[in-house]
Amino acid sequence: MNFRGFLRSRAPETAHYGGTQFLGDCSGGLIASLIALPYGLAMASMMGLPPILGVFTSIVTAPVIALLGRNPVLIGGTASATVPFIALAVRNQGIGGAALLSMMASGIMIGFWGLRLGRYITRVPHPVVSGFSCGIGGMMLISQLDTICGVASPFTRSASSSLGQLAAVIDHISDSRIVPIVLALTVVLVATFAARLSPHAPAPLIGVALAIAVARIFGLREKEVGTLPSMLPPLVGLTWNLKAMIAVFPSAFALAFVSSVNILITSRVVEHFRGRHKRMKPSDADAELGAYGIANLCAGVFGAPISVGIPARSLAVVRCGGTTPIANLLHAAFLVVILWIGSGFVSRIPIPALAGVTAWMGLCLLDWSAWRRLPKMGRVDAAAFLATAGSVLCMNAVLAVVIGCSFYVVQAAYVRWIRPARVPDLQVP
Repeated sequence: MNFRGFLRSRAPETAHYGGTQFLGDCSGGLIASLIALPYGLAMASMMGLPPILGVFTSIVTAPVIALLGRNPVLIGGTASATVPFIALAVRNQGIGGAALLSMMASGIMIGFWGLRLGRYITRVPHPVVSGFSCGIGGMMLISQLDTICGVASPFTRSASSSLGQLAAVIDHISDSRIVPIVLALTVVLVATFAARLSPHAPAPLIGVALAIAVARIFGLREKEVGTLPSMLPPLVGLTWNLKAMIAVFPSAFALAFVSSVNILITSRVVEHFRGRHKRMKPSDADAELGAYGIANLCAGVFGAPISVGIPARSLAVVRCGGTTPIANLLHAAFLVVILWIGSGFVSRIPIPALAGVTAWMGLCLLDWSAWRRLPKMGRVDAAAFLATAGSVLCMNAVLAVVIGCSFYVVQAAYVRWIRPARVPDLQVP
């Protein structure tokens, strides 16, 4: 299959791939890589792994996902949903234990693909998907408030939920500083204006560039990304034995389930923002899990954490006009270039500017059209939407989906068993 044939099979609407599509993929891939850098480093550190492994996950998995995945603009990487599982494995068994956990979870995801279980996750009702999107958007916005306000501290980062983190930021709001707020708001306002001028403009990238210019012109000093390591991680030595695998299996299964739900729900959210409101084909949902399972096996060999769908990076590609898997490949390529030869420029990007990018993405994910439709929704749809969004902020994303879907389970049970019992049989004289 030639290059155009590959694009057509992954994204049929781009059969006539040209300069405009490449520009969208390129700018989307670049901004996704800029988001991936600090986020990946931070996630790996929280897991107790060498920070570079959080970025290496994206570099290794992106080519496999681009080749085998079904959503052309679903960008994967290290995510907070996987932190508890891998952090516990690192604490108990070191990097080798974490690698074993990730590789077993990857194998289980491939098993989900073989058993065709992915198609069942795609049956999640649309209000739950919209609520998930809004909850993730709110979580992304809240997660950056401490950096934007200049009050980032262990107190604001140790909260167990987004609402807890918001409360911690409010407690320290009197310590806010003007410089990080100015830099972050510059990114948010400029990106919003650029997106309105042109839906396919690389809005976040324009915002970051102007924030850097503002910092240089007015001499604003703020913490920057800093020097990035350029050494690739070595292969991890694993000891495969039945006893260790049995001990790890429950955690691996839970990690595989959480990752699978995250991938497929995020994929639906991304498709929603691309203007596509149809559910994924059953075969595509299954294949997506297989693609991520195979990709994560490759990452696990290096001890890198498991990759799942990342809303901020995926939405960045969409907002910049990216439409094909080339954006995912370029996202990985830019990471390699930055780590290898371009770290000097990236190291000078102010951290609040990148926080502004994530915050802007969060605002975009809030799905304002869903809030406008809320008064017109049915009671069950509205309750499921609000419960899902709130649960993402109060608990975790996977449990939020379960809670949202439970409203429809209760409704189906009521229609099937309770309501008929309350209607007396007609007595025929």
